[in-house]
Amino acid sequence: MFDLIIKGGTLTTGARTDIGIKRDKIAAIDNLSEAEAGQVIDATDDLVSPPFVDPHFHMDATLSYGLPRINASGTLLEGIGLWGELKQVMTHEDVVARALEYCDWAASMGLLAIRSHVDTCDDRLLGVEALLEVREKVKGYIDLQLVAFPQDGFYRDPTARDNTIRALDRGVDVVGGIPHFERTMADGAASVRELCEIAATRGLQVDMHCDETDDPMSRHIETLAYETQRLGLQGRVTGSHLTSMHSMDNYYVSKLLPLIAEAGINAIPNPLINIMLQGRHDTFPKRRGLTRVKEMQALGINVGWGQDCVLDPWYSLGTGDMLDVAFMGLHVAQMTSPEEMRRCFDMVTINNAKTMGLQGYGLHVGAQASLVVLDAQDPIQALRLRANRLCVIAKGKVISQTPRGDATLCLPGRPAQMRRRLAR
Repeated sequence: MFDLIIKGGTLTTGARTDIGIKRDKIAAIDNLSEAEAGQVIDATDDLVSPPFVDPHFHMDATLSYGLPRINASGTLLEGIGLWGELKQVMTHEDVVARALEYCDWAASMGLLAIRSHVDTCDDRLLGVEALLEVREKVKGYIDLQLVAFPQDGFYRDPTARDNTIRALDRGVDVVGGIPHFERTMADGAASVRELCEIAATRGLQVDMHCDETDDPMSRHIETLAYETQRLGLQGRVTGSHLTSMHSMDNYYVSKLLPLIAEAGINAIPNPLINIMLQGRHDTFPKRRGLTRVKEMQALGINVGWGQDCVLDPWYSLGTGDMLDVAFMGLHVAQMTSPEEMRRCFDMVTINNAKTMGLQGYGLHVGAQASLVVLDAQDPIQALRLRANRLCVIAKGKVISQTPRGDATLCLPGRPAQMRRRLAR
């Protein structure tokens, strides 16, 4: 007797099967036509996927667009300045309310694991305390990791170092940094070194905003790779954004990418935000700040897509849909072959789960019973349609259901129902 059976779904591998769930674990993946269950979800001809994962987000700022004003220039630096203004007027209750509303959006989209950076350049640690509360409130359905993020610079802000350590002492999960925002390249390299040493001492992961700039001489990812190997942090370190790499000369990149691969560093480009914020000082040709995704993947580097922002000082759009993120990444990285498009789907599921170090993730017996039924036949179709999440199951419980995206037509001689997912 199962608590829940998902019948007839198609896995991302193409296999059609039933999935039986007991309590919060997947108990069987097989033909379960004779089995009984307390609830049955019919997923015939629908795609069944592990949940979506976002390894790069800013939940303390989300849904704050227009507060206290709009980013008029659309630049990264004005966004940082605007965030500094917002920090002075926001309240604990406000941060919690916005974050919980965003988590509702995420749950409806099958986004069940999020890594959020939280600003530590605030003596009150208001955002830290608020998101620690949110992490506890949503733990039944969303795995929320928090990164201690010294937004204004670990050394550049006079209290950031102490406050970052205070945040880690209070239970923040991951060590963050922003070396390219320090006053000098030397300070940036020193911040990478000390932050990695803090992570090594505490047994924590590292996730740094690294070289989020159009300056090809911003090369802190090289230092991050070195410190990762020096301290034995392989597999526990992530470089986020890495946008300077799109402006670097190919000879230097030919040296840099093997260093990243040797260090086992994960990479997280954020296509929606990177192409919106980068290249703002260019005329034409105008650069788009996406790092070298396919080149990194060719060397075996784990690369996943991140969302970064939704309706905040840096980005005026967004829905919490990781298929939107992958869809944009697919276009900007020109990943258009069938194999590459399928890889884009993996980049918002299994690749990102690896970056976050999620335990029990995936569709296999014994895994955590969190999955998504999509109104699509395969991963490529899910990307093309940004398919409706017909059913979202989190830790063994159905938490969201959405109708199919069929349209009713009133056209002479044409079918009454139209479904765009049909293969040609």
